[in-house]
Amino acid sequence: MSYHRSSGSLDQPEAVLGHHRMAFVSMSLVAVRLLQTLLPVEKAGHFLPEPMSAALFLVSLDMPLSLEYPDIHDAAVAYLEQQNSENYSIYKRTAEAAYSIECACNFLSDVEKEGEKNFLELMELADQALRSFSYHQHIPLVKEIVCVCSKIWKSAPASPSVQGQSQKVLLRLLSHPSPHVKAETYRCCLEITKECLGIHHVGKSVASLCNGIHFLLHPKVLYEISAFGIQEPKSEVNAAAKAILLYLLQGRLLMAAPTWDRLVESLLPVLPVLQGCADPEEPLGSCVLLLGEALPRPARLRATLRLLLGRKPAVRSLALKPLACHLTSEDGADRKRPAIDARVLARVTNLFIVKKPIDLKLDDRKELVIKLETVEKVYEIFISDDIDLVLRKSAAEQLAVIMQDVKMHAVVKKLCLIDKIIEYLNECVGQDGEAVECLVQPSLALLRKVLCADPVLRLALAQQPSLLTLLLRVSLIFHEDCAIVTEVGALFCLLLFDEVSRMDMWSLHPPSKPSPPSVFSLPVSVFRRYHLPVHAAGHHAVSPYATVLPLSADCLALKPVSDMLRIAWNLAWYHGIDNLLKETNPETQTQEFLDTLRLSTEDTLSLKVTHTASGLQDCLQAVVQAAGHREVRAAVTRMSFYFLNDRLSSKGSPGPRGVPATSLAWHTALNRFLQVLPACTEDEKLLIDIIHFLNKLLKTQRKDSSVELLNWLLELLLRHSPNPLFDLLVPAEAQAREEADDVSTAVRQQLQKELVALFSTLLLSLAAVTDRKCLELFYVFQTQLALKLLQCLRVTDAPHFYGLPSLERTLGGMAHLTALPGWSAHSPLTRPLEICVKYLSGLLEVITSFYVERGGNAMSFMGKGVTKSTILCLLHLSHEMVARGPSSEWMSLWFLPLGSHGEEHGPAQHGLAWLIPLWVDRDPEVRFTSLGLGAALTTLEAGCVALANSCQNISGGIWGTMVNILLDQSECSMVRREAAFILQNLLVIPMPSVILKDYTWQGPCVHDEDSGMSLVGKPALQALLYHCHFYTHLNQMAKHCYLGRYAFDANCSALRGTSEGGDLNGLDDSFKFWRAPSRTSSQDRDPSSLSTLETMVAPSLESDDFSPLAPLAEPLPDVSHDQLVAQVPGQPEAASPRLPRGSYLPAPLPRRAVLVTPPLLSALCGLLDSLLVVTPRDTADALRQARLVELLCGIADAAHIETCVQELKAPRPSSAPVEHAQAQVCFLLEHLCSLSRLLQSCLLVEPDLVVQNALLSPLIANVVRVLTIRTEGLLDAELVSAFYQTWTHLFNLLAALLRKAGAACLPCITMGLASHWAAVIDVLCERAALSAACPALHAASLHFLSVLLTEEARRGLRDKDRTDSCHSPTMASLLDTTQENQKSLERFNEVIIQCYEGKAPRDALKRVAANALLSLLAVSRAAQRHALQAGLIDSCVEQMRHVDAQLSLGALRPGKAALKKKEDGFIKELSIAMQLLRNCLYQNEGCKEAALEAHLVPVLHSLWPWLLMDDSLMQNALQLLCVYTANFPNGCSSLCWSSSGQHPVQAAGRGAAGSSLMLCVLRLASQVPLESTAVQQMAFTCLSNLALSHDCRGVIQKSNFLQSFLSLTLPKGGSRQLGGLGVLWLKLLLSMSLGEDGQQTILRLGGCLDRLAEMSQCRLRSGPDVPLLIFHNICFSPANKPKILANEKVLSVLAASLESESQAAQRIGAAALWALIHNCQKAKTALKNPSIKRRVDEAYSLAKKNFSSAEESPQNAYHLKCLENLVQQLSS
Repeated sequence: MSYHRSSGSLDQPEAVLGHHRMAFVSMSLVAVRLLQTLLPVEKAGHFLPEPMSAALFLVSLDMPLSLEYPDIHDAAVAYLEQQNSENYSIYKRTAEAAYSIECACNFLSDVEKEGEKNFLELMELADQALRSFSYHQHIPLVKEIVCVCSKIWKSAPASPSVQGQSQKVLLRLLSHPSPHVKAETYRCCLEITKECLGIHHVGKSVASLCNGIHFLLHPKVLYEISAFGIQEPKSEVNAAAKAILLYLLQGRLLMAAPTWDRLVESLLPVLPVLQGCADPEEPLGSCVLLLGEALPRPARLRATLRLLLGRKPAVRSLALKPLACHLTSEDGADRKRPAIDARVLARVTNLFIVKKPIDLKLDDRKELVIKLETVEKVYEIFISDDIDLVLRKSAAEQLAVIMQDVKMHAVVKKLCLIDKIIEYLNECVGQDGEAVECLVQPSLALLRKVLCADPVLRLALAQQPSLLTLLLRVSLIFHEDCAIVTEVGALFCLLLFDEVSRMDMWSLHPPSKPSPPSVFSLPVSVFRRYHLPVHAAGHHAVSPYATVLPLSADCLALKPVSDMLRIAWNLAWYHGIDNLLKETNPETQTQEFLDTLRLSTEDTLSLKVTHTASGLQDCLQAVVQAAGHREVRAAVTRMSFYFLNDRLSSKGSPGPRGVPATSLAWHTALNRFLQVLPACTEDEKLLIDIIHFLNKLLKTQRKDSSVELLNWLLELLLRHSPNPLFDLLVPAEAQAREEADDVSTAVRQQLQKELVALFSTLLLSLAAVTDRKCLELFYVFQTQLALKLLQCLRVTDAPHFYGLPSLERTLGGMAHLTALPGWSAHSPLTRPLEICVKYLSGLLEVITSFYVERGGNAMSFMGKGVTKSTILCLLHLSHEMVARGPSSEWMSLWFLPLGSHGEEHGPAQHGLAWLIPLWVDRDPEVRFTSLGLGAALTTLEAGCVALANSCQNISGGIWGTMVNILLDQSECSMVRREAAFILQNLLVIPMPSVILKDYTWQGPCVHDEDSGMSLVGKPALQALLYHCHFYTHLNQMAKHCYLGRYAFDANCSALRGTSEGGDLNGLDDSFKFWRAPSRTSSQDRDPSSLSTLETMVAPSLESDDFSPLAPLAEPLPDVSHDQLVAQVPGQPEAASPRLPRGSYLPAPLPRRAVLVTPPLLSALCGLLDSLLVVTPRDTADALRQARLVELLCGIADAAHIETCVQELKAPRPSSAPVEHAQAQVCFLLEHLCSLSRLLQSCLLVEPDLVVQNALLSPLIANVVRVLTIRTEGLLDAELVSAFYQTWTHLFNLLAALLRKAGAACLPCITMGLASHWAAVIDVLCERAALSAACPALHAASLHFLSVLLTEEARRGLRDKDRTDSCHSPTMASLLDTTQENQKSLERFNEVIIQCYEGKAPRDALKRVAANALLSLLAVSRAAQRHALQAGLIDSCVEQMRHVDAQLSLGALRPGKAALKKKEDGFIKELSIAMQLLRNCLYQNEGCKEAALEAHLVPVLHSLWPWLLMDDSLMQNALQLLCVYTANFPNGCSSLCWSSSGQHPVQAAGRGAAGSSLMLCVLRLASQVPLESTAVQQMAFTCLSNLALSHDCRGVIQKSNFLQSFLSLTLPKGGSRQLGGLGVLWLKLLLSMSLGEDGQQTILRLGGCLDRLAEMSQCRLRSGPDVPLLIFHNICFSPANKPKILANEKVLSVLAASLESESQAAQRIGAAALWALIHNCQKAKTALKNPSIKRRVDEAYSLAKKNFSSAEESPQNAYHLKCLENLVQQLSS
């Protein structure tokens, strides 16, 4: 990499430079990808050598590479960071500079744009652009930034954030390290100032003009100019700075008043620095002196005092006159010392020019040296007036020493020390102040130390002019005392320079919270300009706004750094690489930047070569303009490199990243080379390169193919004449003979190889195309290619036919072709089946000629690829033939006559025997594919029979062989999986349990040598499975399933040994195991030629103990041939001889056990599913004993699938290819599908296999997690389809669990759903919306929801009377009481309703959606509310009205009955609408009101004749009415209204409809007997609800309906159990008795009381004594009491109830008697009958005895109260 990077800078031709550049880019990509594969980033510092660090440094600083391959660049930077911190630091700073360059160019571009500008973005760009000035030195950028800053402050509406950002940028410009930038900034600021304050604007309005200088009128800006600008060594800067200040200070008359006020306000904090420039001899100094007159009085005093500290005496003398004014004009000046005169003021000039300045440094000890109590005591002495002044002075001096520690300040400040000191100083300057003069010096020292550490107090005192004049007077009084004068001078320094002492005030980013007190310090410029009487810390030796440049001069001198920045500047200047590359000749362009920034020829070439789009365009242009083969081949090779680079850089992405292949006109450049046959070898080589490139192009676009490119290729390949590409695939015979030299032959073979590869890639690319034209061309191309490849296969010339590479290429192309369905169906001249037959003939010829007849692998010289491709083609061909015609037409064509090798006169063997040696091939892929072919053929019954007959010469037959392969631990899982499929197919054909002579399919046959017993069919299958320990093997397989993607075996040594006497060629000589039988007798025949239909189990194995499998252990020994002997069907049974120990049969080498994979277990689930169908009970018992269900359920963990899905959504750079993760997810999903089918079969056969606590909870939790996996980010359609299929099976499994064991499974399923409830709701919404994309999943999810909610409703009915609280969640609580996810639940309800309403009436999915909605409405109150809001009630009623209209129209048609067929759909539609209304109205008054407003009752009344003709409809209608009228008086009353609806058909057999629906129900209930008991029961239930309404009771009373009660036949005999009709009547009368008018109706009904008394003697099936309740209700009305008292039977019933065995009956009777006797003297008299009174007394005494206080309940208390009142009433 370093070589190619450095070689690109030498003086070399452009082609060589391009070669070096391309090599550098490609090698960089390879190197970084290799590092990512082999070395974690965090280990780079330990293992990477120094040369690699240098190479990574070059990659990191390569700007073109970072633009084109950002992922690679980022990875290289990450490794560089870990490996070499110094180089990484250089890269990081260079990258910052490059970003700054980009911001600079973007700023210039945005400034030039017209229209309104975003100043905040502009300032952010400008801020970043400042860091790269030292490199590009583009000075015009400075002026633009300064102008934008001026515009921002000039415009009134600018936000404070924008102004603050612009101020920050301006400060950084003013303090920039580059002298050129700083000088240009000051120059621009001066120009703007001159423009705004120029004398030429005198006559104009100054208000708008002077706003342009507002950006300078800020304390920080003025501080920068005053402190650093005017003292800059470079004359251009300091002259401009002084000029700016001079213009500002002299421009008062040219400024608006607000602008001048702003200037003065901004100058106040800066005056301590600016006054250091005061000098009457200089223009700026004079202006500064004059500025004092414009200041407020406090600021003017402070400015005057500051002059006393100036370095020049002339400046100090100028302060005398103003000070005299201040001192003489203050309050009480005449009472203060000293008297102000010229002599006194003359001392001031040099008063504070001291020789020994005071050091302001204080101590900050960690621990207190002096106790706080001691300090307080010393302070009390200092302020006490009663103590001698000498002691007070001593105390003050001690305090001054103590105050050297900052921690002591808080104590004295709390004691008001400052106020006391000021008080003493005021007393001292008074006329009688000599007495306290001794306290002045320590007091001043105390004040200095406190102020030095407290900036807040300092700020407060600095604003008090009285304190300043007080200190000045003290200094004048003690002018001869140097110590006191120095202390006052120190205090002046603290108070007069307080503004500039605060560093945070001048910071660009002031802290949000006040910082703790810091050491007092002053700017270095103050020390330079003043003569201060103190020593203090200094700050701001350089500007606080100075920018630190990212790159030093040494770094900029590095060539990679300068190259990167130069390219970065040009990329940013031209706004991208596309615009930059359009500048074909940069030297001729007029550029506005420095020559050092111009791209060199090497830079331009690097950009063009690295940029894929431009590089490919150059290559295409080179191809078009090429004059010879060499140029074309070079360009094509370079294009191939671009595809290679793209592939290296797009790891983990779904498709090509950087190759814009769709926009390039490939056919324009390459068309001419593909339309003619090559004339020489050089032409062929060129064609090879072009075809190779096209192949790479198609591979790059495989997942996003260009339709234009594909159409061009297909049209080119389907040309009639000439068609060079197809013609070259099959060379002419004469041309083939002319190829004598080796070079021509090799070139021609390479050309054919590239053609086959191109066609194979084209087939793969076209598989995902949806363009109609392209598909039509593709179909024709498939068949044409099939015929061409068939010609290649049938070439008869020996040198070519026996050339294995050519044959392998042809078969490889055929494998790609035949993998696509329908490849044979598009020939205009040949039938599809004929093409398939030709293919079959050719492929079988290859198999028989070069494999089977030569003993398989042992003797064949056939290549591995030929074998694999041939059998794969045959597998594909079998599927194509199944799709093209019935098996009777072609199954026999698969049969081949086959003789035994070495036995010339042996009988021929027909069938599929040629397939068997492939099952023991050395290559596992050949074994897998050949078994897959067997599985494909056995999907047909003829294939099963043919394969079984062809396996007669293998020990164990087809059954034993497949079981042996399946249970072989040393076999790979994909081979065993196909064996399981074959067994599953064999089980599909019904097999007998005994031998049937004329039955085609006998199934397995087993013969016992000792007993001579033979078994066939199902018993033989059970014996075979038992003999092979089938389920124990499966148990071990399930235990040791491997869920990873890769398995690496560290032990790669050779096989550890062989069995004694074993043949080392035993594995290869597979032909010996299936050779044809000899002509000897059955007793002497070869034991290896045993029948495949019978398997004999030796008794020796029956007692052997089975040793379980160990993971990755040695395999179990195979069933030996002396234990499995067979008998040919139709021959007499005879014991075959055992195989001697010294047999020639080879013993197989022990092989390492291979891993069991999820696809194998998926096939086993399917096999177990079939076994459950064939032998349900035996298989269920075996599954239970082997615990297979539990083991299989634990394989596909949802967490593992989620991890893989997350990896697919966001692949990591170091992760494996996405195809591997997709395959793993598909395998696990396939296992879940197979497992769910198996579990559903288990539920049908033996539910206990699944319904067990240890299995059910984890299974459901896993299923729910799989159902809630999100697939939005998955781009692979096949994987998403696999998820859809899996979810469908899982929903069906959950539904089956609920159907077969709902009570046991519902809690577990509800708990599993509740744990992921939010995700479950979203999942159900999404699945329900897939009716178009995946109808099966849509139906399965809705069906599961329906079954789940139905079971929930049943649980609610079961648990309605339970008093124990259940803390586990229920579906009702999840749907209604869950406060979280309310929006999701609303969406869920809306989706379910939409699923129903959005379907056509005849849509099969509408019924599924209706069932789900019915169940949801039955369980969820929230769903009812949402249905009401969504208008479901109105739509259902309207639907019923529509059905009524359709039925009426149908009745008017001649020759048709009114209700001809239920298939018309109206019955179902009407039934669904009524059921939906029923569930929607259930216990919901709001919905009932909506139904009332929607005129539900008139619609039902109109439909009544149709309802009378169908009992199911009538039952649904009555159920709806029962729900509608329950606890809804308005609804009951609506049934009494007359209807004006017309009835098109006069109902026959049950009477016509009346004037109201109420009368219709009465008429229906009065018909005795009814054909449907359910209809009768619902009619009476509806009447019971209606009888609670006053209006309905009136209708019942007026009708003659109750007369039927008197004619009711009562039961006779000993049982006396009341029938169903009688119970219905009692319930109706009970409802009537709840109202007084109903009670009157009952009493007016002659004989009704007697009949009720008689019915009370009958036994009811369940529930309370209803006749007694009716009497109880009647007794409460005073008007009814006489009739009750007059009926002895009723009184007898009431009295007898007190002695009933039922406590409820006793309680009802006591309450009735108490109500009867209350306020009724006649009742008292009647009830004082001794018999009744005795019963009352006995009942009362018994109740008092039984109802103890501990057991007292509200019912018992009421019962006792009733009896107590009865006793009192009867005793009075």
